Parts: sequence; C-alpha cells; structure tokens
Amino acid sequence: MQLLEFEKPAADLERELEKLRVRASAQNIDMTAEISMMEGKLAETRAAIYKNLTPWQRVQIARHTNRPFMLDYVSLAFTDFSELHGDRHIGDDASMPGGFARIGGQRVVIVGHQKGRDTKENLKRNFGSAHPEGYRKAMRLMKLAEKFGLPVITMIDTPGAFPGIGAEERNIAEAIAYNLREMMLLKVPVIAIVLGEGGSGGALGIGVADRVIMMENAYYSVISPEGCAAILWKHRKHAPEAAEAMKLVAPDLMKLGLIDDVIAEPTGGAHHDHQATADAFRDKVLSHIATLTALPTEQLLKERYAKFRNFGEWQGK
Repeated sequence: MQLLEFEKPAADLERELEKLRVRASAQNIDMTAEISMMEGKLAETRAAIYKNLTPWQRVQIARHTNRPFMLDYVSLAFTDFSELHGDRHIGDDASMPGGFARIGGQRVVIVGHQKGRDTKENLKRNFGSAHPEGYRKAMRLMKLAEKFGLPVITMIDTPGAFPGIGAEERNIAEAIAYNLREMMLLKVPVIAIVLGEGGSGGALGIGVADRVIMMENAYYSVISPEGCAAILWKHRKHAPEAAEAMKLVAPDLMKLGLIDDVIAEPTGGAHHDHQATADAFRDKVLSHIATLTALPTEQLLKERYAKFRNFGEWQGK
C-alpha cells in the first residue's frame, strides 16, 4: 500500500509489532505484555497523527490510490446497479459512469467520477477527468431520475474536467454550465458527495445539490494547491502553504457554510477500511434522502436556490 510521509512513524511501529509477534510465535515465548504495550503505543501514535492532520496532509489522503472510488461505493453501499451509457450526442465517457441503483431499498439514480488504480484503468477512465460527453451523460441520467421521481446521488472525485483540445472542441465549458443551470431546476432531491478530490468546474458540473457532503479527508476547491502555489508563489513547492490558505478541506468548508455535512472516515483514512467507510456513507446518504423526500417540490427548489445564492454573500459597509 502507498505510504504517505506522515504515516511512516506509525508504519515503523507496525513493523516492530509484527516482528514481536513473529518472534513470540517462532520461539514459543510469552510476550503478551510487550505486544500489548506496543499495540497501545501504535494506537496512540495513529490517533495523534490523524487527529492533527494539516490541510495538505488531507489532500494527500484524498489522492491516495487505495481510497475507495465511485464504483467501489457502488459495489459496497448500493445494490442492483444497472449502468447506462452514452450522452446521445457524441458517445460514452468511462470517466463518468452512472445508472439506476438501490441504497437501503431506496431506488436512486447515481452518477460520478471514476479514477483508475493502474495505468490501463487510468487510461480508460482518463484519470477521473471527464469529457463534455461525460457531463452530458450525467445530465441525461438526472433527467431520467426526474422523469421517474427518483433521488439523484452524485459522487465527485476529480482533479478537474479534461482540459484537452478535443474537450474544448466539443465545448466542455458549455456542458458544465448547462449542468449548473439544469441541476438547479431538477424537481427531485439531489445529494452530492465529494469522495476524494473535488477540483474546479469538473467537480461543480455534478455538484449543484440540495445537500453537498464531503468525506472527512476529501478536498473541494476551485484549483489544486499546486496550481495555486504556481500562481501565487511561482513554485509548486509551496503547495502546503496554499492548501492552508485556501480553506479547501471539510472542517473549514463546514465553518464557511459551503458544505452541509461530513462523513467520518476510519482512523487512518478511507483507504484503510473500505467497508466501514461505505457503511458510514450509506447511513449518511439515507438520512439525507429521508429528510429531502419529505419536502414538497416547491420548497425543495426554493431552498436549493437560496442555498447557492447565499454563497459568497458580502456583509459590510
């Protein structure tokens, strides 16, 4: 498993603990007290590391290749997933899968960014950066959800929409802008969850929702910390300072009122326990679905509009 720099003290203790266990087993020695002491020290070290994570460390966790991706949540938190393909204009975009599914017995439409864990899958999924046809497919599925009166669940995990020439030729900006407008008008509940990276317009293209929720170690921002550092400090090495200044992690965004809820992750991050993370994800989503489906459509639309109109409101002389 990919080891992050700040995780090394805990990893070193874990290796020492494993050596103790092997030695005790091989030599048939009772080392219960030593093992117990080492386990306690390991637990304390992990707690200290993950209790005081900096924004830059959370960004690193958000990008961890072993974190559960969109289709991992689909298999662990949903049932009866039936994937739909194509935008009915250009083609299909494998970086934006979606379709019908059930969560806790509730029928929903789900759509989201999908990354890859190896070169072959990343090429197929375009590193989670969707093309215009991905956003048009997403909206097609959301319109289907509206037709059948089903809640929409979007899962955001992208460094940004694909910036290539082909995407520009097929009008990526228009595809995202269209989604922003149409998602505001959907007559069904919409819940958006930032799983890992929530980068720029690529994230916002499926992020206009009644409830915007973040995983504990995700980030949501108009630009990456490296991009911000390159602009303001003229060097990417200042990314940690940029991450601190940008207020892009869940605790800061909750204080600013830009997100509505946070899903707690297991100690060490979601990549350490996919099933526990998916269970927490399912419980949180079902709770918000219950709240939103109880609202009359007119009130749902009114509150969604007011929510986004309040962003960036300036108060002063």
